[in-house]
Amino acid sequence: MKTILLAGGLGTRISEETENKPKPMVLIGDKPILWHVMNIYAKQGFTDFVIAAGYKAEVIQNWVQEIEEPWNVTMLDTGLNTQTGGRIKRCMEAFPDSRYFVTYGDGVGNINLTNLILTHEANRRLATVTAVRPPARFGVLEIEKESVTHFGEKPQAEAGWINGGFFVLEWGVKDYIADDSILFETGPLPELANANQLSAFKHHDFWKPMDTLREKRELEEIAKSNPLPWLL
Repeated sequence: MKTILLAGGLGTRISEETENKPKPMVLIGDKPILWHVMNIYAKQGFTDFVIAAGYKAEVIQNWVQEIEEPWNVTMLDTGLNTQTGGRIKRCMEAFPDSRYFVTYGDGVGNINLTNLILTHEANRRLATVTAVRPPARFGVLEIEKESVTHFGEKPQAEAGWINGGFFVLEWGVKDYIADDSILFETGPLPELANANQLSAFKHHDFWKPMDTLREKRELEEIAKSNPLPWLL
């Protein structure tokens, strides 16, 4: 079962780090965050990877050639301006299979991949998304009649569920992706949901994205932990 890693975006929200490299190559500790994502899968026995590259694809290619781990890693240049849906479809067509893992190259979590697959199989739908709680944010206000009744951080447990990546997709999902211009999150996913073909696997434990420089620094601090909290 191949794991498609979406690693082709421009990373504009963390541009301090991405002028000379794609965001998945930003280091957390001494390894790119992409390596940490791949290690989540590898530690659970899934070591067959397809990296969907685009921006600064040559940086990823050079890194792939130097990987020392006994993984099967292929990089596919899916185009500079291709959207996430188009990248997924290109990878599916290049490597036909019945089922795939798909995730982003910039978010980590201790996802139980066996339970994710079991949930997917039990629901018998074309796609399953891992649902996570959004990271807590500072500065949340609760206001009554222009008076602030609470100022602080909203607990994750009180927030809703969001797309945490870590998908399982059947081959038929590609039929929901017309071309390179399709953003997976705003096209196929809503369409799959409307067709009752999208399931959710609720993940209650560690998950963290790296969308901003602040989150990158937070992950660097977390990476000093042993064991790493995003590994089972």
